[in-house]
Amino acid sequence: MRIVIDAMGGDSAPEVPIAGALAALQEFEGIEIVLVGDEPHVRRTLGTRDPGTRLALHHASEHVSMEETPTLGLRKKDSSISVGLRLLRDGGADAFFSAGNTGAVMAQSILTLGRIPGVSRPAIATIFPTKRELCILMDVGANVDCKPSHLVQFAKMGCVYARDIFRVERPRVGLLSNGEEAGKGNEQTREAHAELSATELNFVGNVEGRDILNGAADVIVTDGFIGNILLKFSESVLDFINFGMKNELAGSPLARAGALLLKPALRRMRRRLDYAEYGGAPLLGVNGISIIGHGRSSAKAVKNAIRAAKISAEQDLNGDLMREFERLEPARRGAGAG
Repeated sequence: MRIVIDAMGGDSAPEVPIAGALAALQEFEGIEIVLVGDEPHVRRTLGTRDPGTRLALHHASEHVSMEETPTLGLRKKDSSISVGLRLLRDGGADAFFSAGNTGAVMAQSILTLGRIPGVSRPAIATIFPTKRELCILMDVGANVDCKPSHLVQFAKMGCVYARDIFRVERPRVGLLSNGEEAGKGNEQTREAHAELSATELNFVGNVEGRDILNGAADVIVTDGFIGNILLKFSESVLDFINFGMKNELAGSPLARAGALLLKPALRRMRRRLDYAEYGGAPLLGVNGISIIGHGRSSAKAVKNAIRAAKISAEQDLNGDLMREFERLEPARRGAGAG
């Protein structure tokens, strides 16, 4: 199992990607890692740490900064993103991960790997903790404007992801809207509701924002505009909880004593909400396993993203997605194109 890591991607590259890669090699058996980036810079960062025989370096003379547009990133043919994805496409790796420029990773993944036949809009899937287990939200940023048929595709891809990775036999699919009734929402949502109702999916209807953490569905679909806003808001919740708890628990000696008793439970709760526990979000619908990480990813997040890439490759997630869309009848496939 060979996993390519964009060593130049992220706010703290290459230090953090390298640290995460070394941690993954220590924890996970049966994997090899290829660090793609400015080789002299990567070697200097490695220093005297012995990477062993399971870590290889692959030179890329360019990198895409976090501020650059995806279009500008595509012009850099020897960027660490481009080189890493070509290694994946050409059979030199089983999966790719980058915590770099999300737009550039997404655009280059589509250009280099291509789309799975039958998928018109690849989508980014992310994980939310719930009162029950976990739920998958998609799309969270790849597609700002969507047709109802695109949301149906997201639902199908999300169900394959839920079955393969989280062992949910018959995932419940919810459509994010501003009300539970079928007639609620904008025109896109109402049409998507009708199309999802006509599929063989386990569609449970509309779900509201409050239903996400309650575990009302295993897969929740929306367009990338709303999904990205929801994702960014959720990322602020953990910081807010930490801020509030520190202020409240530091108020008196009694509160501080209570905090000691609560510390293990608070630590477990913080872990459930921490995106670093899940590592990265797969771009579903491209012809290869491409995992996108947060720009602020820690070494722990990189390590867990490598774990997610490893599991996705082991479970043949990409092959299962292909087989799912091969089952679509020609009329349905044509309706989802564009």
